[in-house]
Parts: sequence; structure tokens; C-alpha cells
Amino acid sequence: MSINKLNKVQVGRYAENLIKAEFIRLGLEVYSSEVDDRGIDFVVGHDNNYYAIQVKSSRNFNYIYFRKDKFQPRDNLLAAIVLFNSSEVPSFYLIPSTRWDSADDFFVSRDYTNKKSKPEYGLNLSKRNLHLLDSYSIERNYNYF
Repeated sequence: MSINKLNKVQVGRYAENLIKAEFIRLGLEVYSSEVDDRGIDFVVGHDNNYYAIQVKSSRNFNYIYFRKDKFQPRDNLLAAIVLFNSSEVPSFYLIPSTRWDSADDFFVSRDYTNKKSKPEYGLNLSKRNLHLLDSYSIERNYNYF
């Protein structure tokens, strides 16, 4: 199956299931949310440390964003990013939501004052700046738990 044959909703669900499986593989507890109405896809925990997880995915280094009304930076909220490449295994990244407290050209904060779009935090992904995610690879960061 090619990831390119899936629609946006299917890719999102697939990414969420892949990252859940990865957390389980790492020996962490995963608690699914019945309804994602607060910007939390699921909760991950280990040894009484629990984190809310919001999953986002990208197929072609497109812009990823989190609406500010659903994604409010705090110590126990993490962004799980799944990047798909048609010829490779997906890459997983785990980013503390508080990283957006110091927005820059890669980790952006947009308020869209007097615009139709709602305020958001985002990631300006491209092949050229992908290395900026290296320090957030899941292998380096699952020790949050």
C-alpha cells in the first residue's frame, strides 16, 4: 500500500496508530481518547508520569499546524510528529509543546489578527530544514516518561 493513495483523514489515523504502536514498543502505557475535541489524541504514561499527545503527520514536508485554542503549551503536552516518505519507514518526533514559547522561523506562532484563520502554532517543514527536527527524534526523547 502506498501512503499517497490515502486521503488526509486516513493518513492522520494511520499516523496516530503508528505512533501509538511505537510508544507501546518502547514499553509505555497508551490510553486512547474516545473523542478528540480538546486537541488531545491520546495519553502516554510510565511510572506515574503522564503526557497528553497531539499527533500531526506530513507526507511531503507540508506545513503542520496546531490551533492555539486546542494546543496550549504546558509541561505535560507533547506534539508527536510522523513524517512519511514514500521510499522509507516513517520518522517519529516528539516535541514538548513549550518549545513554541520561543517561536522562530521553524517553530512558528501565528495570530492572524483580523483574519479568517484561527491563531496557530506551526512547523515550517522542508527537506532543507528537516535537520532541525533531529534533536526531537523519538529515540532521543521518549525519556520524558
